[in-house]
Amino acid sequence: MISRIASRLVGVAIVLVLVAPFPVSAQQTERAKRLGQRMMCVCGCNQSLTACNHVGCTYSHAMLKELDERIARGDSDDLILQSFLQEYGPTVLVDPPKTGFTGLVWLVPIMAPLVAIYLVWELARRWRERAHLAPAQKPQLPSELLERARREGQQADE
Repeated sequence: MISRIASRLVGVAIVLVLVAPFPVSAQQTERAKRLGQRMMCVCGCNQSLTACNHVGCTYSHAMLKELDERIARGDSDDLILQSFLQEYGPTVLVDPPKTGFTGLVWLVPIMAPLVAIYLVWELARRWRERAHLAPAQKPQLPSELLERARREGQQADE
């Protein structure tokens, strides 16, 4: 009787081992891939964390292991990103937050040409305005020259 129970327990254990899902590495989950694509490898290869193929890169392996651990613990995406941001600095994010100086960096390339166009437009408008405001004047000749021209004109007519 005990052998029958023992054999059944062994059978159930074998079935559980074969049927039970194997633990999946976090790198194989969509969540890990998505988070890894939002972070840069800090080795200098300028690739996202999941795409780093730098030979002998020690950073990506450690960072991926840390990402695996945090996902396995059940940390939220924001918490994971903030922890990597605190540990590695703002360069770890592929798309840095658009606040403070980085917000200005995103804004300047858009605003600079618009401001330049406005300044050129305003300068041209003022030049045109100034040209319209200046009245045309007849030339001021000395009265002696005018008298001389009249005399010579009269002498030529005679």
